[in-house]
Amino acid sequence: MKKLFITAAIATMFSISAFADGGKKATTTSGEEKVSYAVLEQFKSDFENAANPVWTVTSSSQKVTFTQNNVKYTAFYDSRDNEFWGVSQEVSFATVTNSMKTKIAKSYKDYEVTGVTKFEPQDGEEPVIYFVNLKSADSQLVLTLAPDGEVKNIEKI
Repeated sequence: MKKLFITAAIATMFSISAFADGGKKATTTSGEEKVSYAVLEQFKSDFENAANPVWTVTSSSQKVTFTQNNVKYTAFYDSRDNEFWGVSQEVSFATVTNSMKTKIAKSYKDYEVTGVTKFEPQDGEEPVIYFVNLKSADSQLVLTLAPDGEVKNIEKI
């Protein structure tokens, strides 16, 4: 359960950063020189066909955005113990269950969906989590959709 909260927090940060920069990334360097050797080797092993990796390193995490088979992914690693937390990708709102779409439509009538992020924890034991980015005329939200069909976390941006 602890891993679920950690991975949810990291994926939420990913969603928030997408809002913060308007979805654009203007990076001229891969940032690879800041990545720990263990994480870099694990990434190369786990994602052999990854193209165009761009790294962001903080005191708590190491994040790499890359493409594989023409799909953009972001992988997350712990900076302290180099543990692989999981991988996320932007997906269509159509991937969200119909019951969740109905709940969102009823509860957030004044908002439009601006993006959906699917986060898959590395261990396969924790369930897949979806983060839905919503925007209204005066605010932005990130909803965490739990596997049980409930909105578990709402972050106002």
